[in-house]
Amino acid sequence: MIKARDRSGRVAVTFCLPAAVGARHAAICGEWNGWSPERDVMEAHQGGFVRTVHLDPGRVYRFRYLLDGHRWENDWAADRYVPNVYGSDDSIVDLTVPPGPAVDPPLQSLRQPPPVTEDRIAPAAAGSDAPPEGRPSSAGSSVEREAKLVAPAALGMPDLGELVPGTRAVTQPVRRLDATYYDTADLRLARSGITVRHRGGESGPAWTVKLPEDGAGSDLVRREIRFDGPPDHVPHPAADLVLASTRSLSLLPVARLTTVRRPVEIRDPKGQLLAEVVDDTVSVARRQGAVGRFREVEVELHTNGAKGRRLLHAALSRLVGAGCNAETPMPKLVRALGEPATRPPDVVVPPLPDGATVIDLVRHSTARSVAEVIRHDPGARLGDDDEDVHKLRVATRRLRSDLHSFSPLLEKSSIDPVRAELSWLGGMVGAVRDTDVLTLRLTSRLAALSGCDTHGADRLMGLLEQESAESRAAMLAALRDERYLRLVDALVGLAAAPPLRDARPLGRRASHKMALRITEKPWRRVLEAVRALGGDPSDAKLHEVRILAKRSRYAAEATAPLLGPRAVRFAAAVADVQTILGNHQDTVLAEEWLHRAAAAAPEVTPVVRQLVAKERALRCVLRAQWPAVWERAVARKLA
Repeated sequence: MIKARDRSGRVAVTFCLPAAVGARHAAICGEWNGWSPERDVMEAHQGGFVRTVHLDPGRVYRFRYLLDGHRWENDWAADRYVPNVYGSDDSIVDLTVPPGPAVDPPLQSLRQPPPVTEDRIAPAAAGSDAPPEGRPSSAGSSVEREAKLVAPAALGMPDLGELVPGTRAVTQPVRRLDATYYDTADLRLARSGITVRHRGGESGPAWTVKLPEDGAGSDLVRREIRFDGPPDHVPHPAADLVLASTRSLSLLPVARLTTVRRPVEIRDPKGQLLAEVVDDTVSVARRQGAVGRFREVEVELHTNGAKGRRLLHAALSRLVGAGCNAETPMPKLVRALGEPATRPPDVVVPPLPDGATVIDLVRHSTARSVAEVIRHDPGARLGDDDEDVHKLRVATRRLRSDLHSFSPLLEKSSIDPVRAELSWLGGMVGAVRDTDVLTLRLTSRLAALSGCDTHGADRLMGLLEQESAESRAAMLAALRDERYLRLVDALVGLAAAPPLRDARPLGRRASHKMALRITEKPWRRVLEAVRALGGDPSDAKLHEVRILAKRSRYAAEATAPLLGPRAVRFAAAVADVQTILGNHQDTVLAEEWLHRAAAAAPEVTPVVRQLVAKERALRCVLRAQWPAVWERAVARKLA
């Protein structure tokens, strides 16, 4: 985002999306436009999208991007992220910070997820059983979007030409694919929608890990990561990627599938590949020796947006008309293994029933955070999207806070050790997130400096890059440690059966009173801390208020399903306090790091002085602005 004052005194915010989002249409939906997808439609620009919106200064706005009318995306360089009531995050554009001069949007320099390539990590020594110390080494990563249909054995495939005007069907040679799937003895991966397989008969790396992504309707959306390796042993980087799910259990071959594939490519008049329709006859050999056979048809899209949706709808309509059944999408392995693979995953987030009680909130919030930890673990290991590290830390901190908030209902002896381990994990992940944020911050600051010492700037960023690599290595070592695996096991048990002091159900009225008490207690601590600040509080004291505000917000968000919209609005106001004090703390941490860098490398001192001056100036502005944000939060009433 690029921010600059306009002539009217408002702030011109230029929102940019890179081509990597893979969309045909993009709109900004935010608090300033009532979350409308029509008011701020973005313009195509150099393969991505851009739009400038004029907003009021001194405010904090939530927003998200709506891509192709159905896919939500956060801003990869947002000022901050805050959870919303739908279980995901909103991006924040913070206009409490004075904007700089207007500049052209550097769309090409926006942070795009780097490709995951084999040379990003030193290979393990020959014969070593230990996983490498850096990111898991893969030979490529992509997102697979496909629809699957059950096909009768006698199905006659329909003509797939002219699915949409101008497209043609190109029949490809029949292929035989031999795949061996690996899982734990209790099918932890399959039950979670994850597959690990070795498959011969096609080009490219033979090992694949597929991780579920959000999909809808007939779509099966999975992230696909490919690995090289021998056929009889799961490569260490692939096993590492699913370690949070497998934990103490070994990966074993659970099924062998032989697929006779009859592919048809759907191309536009220029020859561009739009989709691939494959008719698969699958023979199954399971671990127990049983053999089965089934037939299915897959439609895999290679184009996005409205065109892709029209093409998919046309293909599905024609295939269903020929006799296919459009059932709930299911991976081949799950269909091959049958009922055991369709059992619930290790962590099930129970929906909140009508008339939910505070006990229901405990179970729901605990399981939701545990599921988020396991979900974002693979992305944190890969390291190609900073948001996975961010969300892993948020889930860890939120769970620790929720266990504290719900402590009147939980056995202290059971939750205190878990909270201590979550604090350790949050510290390891947080160190990586902090260097990610500081890298963005200093990159932006250095770009805005006039007469900047380029040698000093490069040396400064080199120091930060080294610290970032060290933090990531330490985090990955922690994620591979038995301590972490024991913690995840404990979290899975906690999600299944929170250690309640009294399992007897509470009535609706008693639950409401308890939820109100849980929410009011951390808020009172915030009020007390603010009253004790005095006229010129130290940076450390303001940071303490921020931490307490974060706990108060988490408590309000956890109890909002019982307390209603008032708690949601209260949580949003407290989040604004957390945001502005978080920005204040960011200036403190940035200055501290800059001083350490200058002590380690005196040649960077001139550029450090310039950057420190900017951090101090910003800190003065934030100190002047935060009381108004605080007053808006105090004006919100819980009851």
